[in-house]
Amino acid sequence: MQVIHQPRVAWDMARVVGAAVLDEELFAWLRHELGTLLGKPAEQALTESRERVQRIGDARLPVETGLWRVRIEDALRQRPELGGELAALTAVAVGLLAARRP
Repeated sequence: MQVIHQPRVAWDMARVVGAAVLDEELFAWLRHELGTLLGKPAEQALTESRERVQRIGDARLPVETGLWRVRIEDALRQRPELGGELAALTAVAVGLLAARRP
């Protein structure tokens, strides 16, 4: 049986969110997937994060990543059963990011 360490899942997903903000195609896919798991408010929050990064610049990325870590940890406290699904989603997203890098 695999043990899901929720803070690690939250941190890994938050880092993926930070990277996806800069990639149009990955962002659209991740926004949809997180919306499916966490609901429409998560989709809207992801859009707002992206808009802040676009408006303020890349210096905002660490802040948004931190906000998403907290948001995902909170979601996992309320719905711990999502840990495995978020971990799997993170693994797919990391693979997609790696494939896109030259």
